[in-house]
Formats: sequence, C-alpha cells, structure tokens
Amino acid sequence: MVGDVFGEPGRRALQTLLPRLKREHEIDFTVVNVENAAAGFGVTPQMCRDFHGQGADVLTSGNHIWDRKEIVEYIVKENLLLRPANFPPGTPGAGYVTVKCGPHRVAVLNLMGRVFMQPNDCPFQKADEIVPLLRKETPVILVDMHCEATSESQAMGWYLDGRVSAVVGTHRHVQTADERVLPQGTAYITDLGMTGPTEGVIGVDRDLILQRFISQMPVRFEPAKGPAALHGAVITVDPESGRASRIERIRVPA
Repeated sequence: MVGDVFGEPGRRALQTLLPRLKREHEIDFTVVNVENAAAGFGVTPQMCRDFHGQGADVLTSGNHIWDRKEIVEYIVKENLLLRPANFPPGTPGAGYVTVKCGPHRVAVLNLMGRVFMQPNDCPFQKADEIVPLLRKETPVILVDMHCEATSESQAMGWYLDGRVSAVVGTHRHVQTADERVLPQGTAYITDLGMTGPTEGVIGVDRDLILQRFISQMPVRFEPAKGPAALHGAVITVDPESGRASRIERIRVPA
C-alpha cells in the first residue's frame, strides 16, 4: 500500500520504483493513494490509467478527489478509483471494491475521517455497514483511512482489529513509525507517508510555505522540486483467514 502520490515528483517516483518494488517483495496486489497526483490537487483520468499500467491494482483518494472536474465522469465508469465511502449518499463513484487476485479476491475500502476535515458521514458506522458485505466475498480487506487526526486513524485501527486485514492512514504526508500487527490480526500504521518530493513541506515548495507562515498571506502552492521518495508499507496476509502476519514500513528514494 503506497502513500499519497504528490505532483510530478511523486508520479515519477512511482513510475520508477513501483515495478521494481513489486518484483523485489513479490507483491501480489498494490493499492496507491492518488488524490494529490495532479500538482498536489486531485488526479486526472490519464494519470489513473498510467498508475494502473505501472502496477497499481486499486487507487484510493480523499478530500481532494474532486479538484479536477474531469475525474467525475471517469470515477463513475471506473470502479478501480475509489472515493471515501462515507461521502454522502448520491456522491459519484464507489467507496469500496473487490478485485480478483490470482485464485483469491481482495477488497479495498476507502474511508475519510471527520476531525479537522470537511463534514461527512460517520466512518465508523460506514465501516460497520460495509465490512460485513465485503467479508461475504473475501476475508482479505484493506482499508485506507484518510485522516487529519492521528487519534482518529488509531481509533479506526482498534475498531476494525480482527475484522479487516489492514488499516493504513493517509493524508498527513509524514510517515509514522508505529507499524504493527494488532492483537486480532489487523496490520496497522497511522500514516503511510507521501510518495513525492522530500525537500519541501508535506510536498509543497518550502519557500512558499514559509512565506505563508511568516506573512499570513495567501500563496499559490506548488510542488517542491528536487529529490523524491516512495513511502508505503508491505503487508503479508494469509489469504484464507485474512489475518496479517507482518507489516514492513518502506521508504525508498527515487
């Protein structure tokens, strides 16, 4: 599972590193969060097609999913790009999907937190609604919990322990060092980190961010230039039980 792809540096890092990492770690299935792929704001249909071509099986997102208007038509037709499932009823697209993976099936559920975020339906109640449906299809369920508050990510990890294979956080763009397998067999990390430039501030040009903090005046954010890295986690799951046995945090420079 790969953390938020940010701008052109993130797209380049994914293109360069993902095929190699899949070979090295013998990866069967890959989930990539892409909501910041287009210069930090949204994603385009062509980018989604490129990500699939590079080895991403399912794409997840978050609060920036609608920043590019052309994605609305695409997400209605392509169920491998998810938006948070706890968006209000009637929102275009789907918040979860089940995909064939060799002789097995893998389900991916995209949720978004509410603390310091835009108002949405309760992600915990939505998980209660959807997880039993997914478990009828497969025991292997991967959850992208897109959150601002670390506490909300951790709460979801404990809430779903034993019911899903993994709960990973996205959105904050800073990788956390708390990866573990919870007591009932759910792999967990508060944030996968960001796949993008490493010399900015959460992906944005640091001079622009400093100007914003110092002057308190609005500035137009641009992705930072320079080196980039892929951040994420490799998770080992028993396909019969759905229980995770290992989670390895990864950070690979491009």
